[in-house]
Amino acid sequence: MNILIAESTGFPSAAAEVLRQRGNVVLAELDRPALETAVADADVLWVRLRNRIDAALLKKAPQLMIIATPTTGLSHIDLEAAEANGVQVVSLRGAVDFLRTIHGTAEHTIGLMLALLRRLPAAVKHVEHGGWDRNRFRGEEVYGRTVGIVGYGRLGRIVARYLHAFEARVWMTDSAEWSGEIDPWVKRATLEELLHASDIISVHVNLTPENTAFFGRKEFSAMKAGAFFVNTARGELIDEAALEEALSNGHLAGAALDVIAGEPLADPEQHRLIRYAREHDNLLLTPHIGGCTRESMERTELYIAEILAGRLAEIASDAAKRGNH
Repeated sequence: MNILIAESTGFPSAAAEVLRQRGNVVLAELDRPALETAVADADVLWVRLRNRIDAALLKKAPQLMIIATPTTGLSHIDLEAAEANGVQVVSLRGAVDFLRTIHGTAEHTIGLMLALLRRLPAAVKHVEHGGWDRNRFRGEEVYGRTVGIVGYGRLGRIVARYLHAFEARVWMTDSAEWSGEIDPWVKRATLEELLHASDIISVHVNLTPENTAFFGRKEFSAMKAGAFFVNTARGELIDEAALEEALSNGHLAGAALDVIAGEPLADPEQHRLIRYAREHDNLLLTPHIGGCTRESMERTELYIAEILAGRLAEIASDAAKRGNH
């Protein structure tokens, strides 16, 4: 088996060793043009989030059997095209028990929240340029605020527990059919109730075709004047034009995003929110680094490598049985 690791910076040696027991492992750092060439000989393709794995790329990979990705979100992979080409996808989706031990994105959510309320990036730039005027950066506290969690799955619940330690009031909303356990200090509400009540809203919803751009002009308008908005889920969940409008007209005090629609971007300079953030300090953007910690990446990539090795062992065993017959 030819196993192509297309994004290998920091790839755990333990994960690489697991995979070497099942095939020839190539560790590389590939942009789209290089990937289009290298994937021709790959039986297994391992990706993170740099490249979009679409039908055009799959056409260049005639012997590809498996795509592996250490992510829960799969918007960077065309799942219909993969299925049509008989390519399996191995990911973290559904690994509920394991994912409860992965906290990187939840911690980053809190970090973005604090950076936004305390205006940390602008304050840092101010000092770097020779300033020392603390009155320009009077911030706000999480303590005593009402924080609405939209999507109370694994990450939403971890974030809610962190916020409880800050002594915030935590509200949550999820789909009507959701019936999971709720911590006793968390109040369940409808989305409309949560929007009206929350000083800060944090989004933790899995992206589906049905909820694309579900958070739009109506939802931003329903939020409190002067509220803050955080999204570390997927950019496609948000109507970005509506968010920019709510920020530019002052209805929202600020927003912090770790994700934007369409990533990875061919030309980040042309994205409307990146252009807006360049000129305004009420929008903070980070390049999808929520889960990008040494601990989270080592653990998730070893976990996926072990699952992948098991899948390859099954394929080899089936092939041997067919050969014996």
